[in-house]
Order: sequence, then structure tokens, then C-alpha cells
Amino acid sequence: MRRKFGILCALALALCFGAGALRAEPQDPWPDLVRDIFKGKPLVDGKGLISIEMPSRAEDAAIVPVTLRITLPAGDTRAVKAITLVIDQNPSPVAAVFTVDPGVSMISTRVRVNSYTNVHAVAELSDGALYVVQTYVKASGGCSAPAASDTQQAKANLGLMRFRQFAAPKQTPASTTREAQIMIRHPNNSGLQMDQITHLYVPLFIVSELRVWQGDQLLLSMDGGISISEDPNIRFAYRPNGAATFHAEARDTDGHVFRAEWPADQSM
Repeated sequence: MRRKFGILCALALALCFGAGALRAEPQDPWPDLVRDIFKGKPLVDGKGLISIEMPSRAEDAAIVPVTLRITLPAGDTRAVKAITLVIDQNPSPVAAVFTVDPGVSMISTRVRVNSYTNVHAVAELSDGALYVVQTYVKASGGCSAPAASDTQQAKANLGLMRFRQFAAPKQTPASTTREAQIMIRHPNNSGLQMDQITHLYVPLFIVSELRVWQGDQLLLSMDGGISISEDPNIRFAYRPNGAATFHAEARDTDGHVFRAEWPADQSM
């Protein structure tokens, strides 16, 4: 009896592992994404030039923090022109394309992550080459998570922009880098969320463009997709140019245009 039971167990294990071996591994979408997004252009390892920081396991898949840093070594005369943020397994993988002034060295925002995925940041440098770095995030359901804000309140405050400059860090006298942050009140509906009352999908409604100026100098722009979280929040590091004001303009997919201006804090 024991021998027969042992044979049955061994057979069950064999069937189990055999089924696992036959089960198809999830297809890696990255090669196709490179072809579709970057037209098959070669991507070079970007280590030492740019970096991407995200938690390995997200606490909330609908608001996962991501920080992109430009880390060109001293003496490198090139500049980063744009960074494309790609969340490979999201329904719409391109989260955002950031076009940056040479003085911008960091961008931080919050994104939705729909499933366990690689996340890539691809930087286009002034020499025309593309450089890539990646990280891996464990999260699920971020793109379809219901909105956190009250619907009526969100409508009343739609497009309200807030701006904050952070105190200058204690650095060497030669460094003048500052940080600032812009938040836009907007539901940024992904089109994949379900209304909890009607059980119908909430239509796509996102901030598709954001432009930020320091005086007349365009510091950064963002062309955003459905992966940018509710109430888009962009923090960035920049070099002050002495301008007296900052101003921003945002547009959404329903044609609304939001504008705001703030005095620059010149204290160091």
C-alpha cells in the first residue's frame, strides 16, 4: 500500500511539474515596444548617464512613485533632450515623454502600474543616441483602480494648479540647483476604471500636456498617458536663471486649458 501511495504521489508531482513546464511564460513585450516606440533604433546601456528609482513592491498600485535622474559625468558635453518612461505591461505602455532643458537634472512623479512589470526609462541625448535603464516593480490593478477623490469636489477644482519651491539644499557654493513641484487637480481617468454606481467604464479623461517655464525659458514639458496618476504631481530639479516668475500651462483630452503663474523665490 505504501509503495502504491508513493507511486501515485510521484505521478501527481510529475503531472504537476509537467503542466508547469507546458504553461507558456508571459511574453516579454519590450522588443516589440522598442520597435514601435523607438522605430527599432538601437538602445545603449544608460548606466552612469540616467537612473530610474521605484519601489520594488508598490504600496498602492495607483500611485507608485518614480524618480528619473540625469547623471551625466563631469566633462560630458552632451545634454539630455528627452526621457520616455515606459511601463512595459501597462495597457498603454508609454506613461510619459518628458522634454527637458539642460538645467533639469531630476523629474519625479507618480504612476499607475497594472501588473508585475519591467519599467524602462529611455533618454535621448543631444548626440541623437538613445540610452536605456530599467527596474522591476511588483504591483497590480493600478490602471483600473477607482478614483480616490470625491467626484463633485474634483469637478469643482478641475485644473487647479499649485506650485512649490523647496529651500535650497546645503551644497557647495558652485551648485545652484533648486527643486520645485507642480500639482494639478485632475481625475486623470484612465478609461479602464468602472463607475461603482452605474457599473459602466468611466471615459478617458487625462492631462495630456504640461509645460513649465522659468521666465521665458521652457524648463520641461510632459506629454502624458493613462499611466500618470490622479492629480498629476511633478517635482523637478533645475538651475535658477534669475527670472521673477514661473508659469505653467496644461491641457487635457477634453480640450480644457489650464494656466497659472507664481512668483519665483530667489532666496538661497
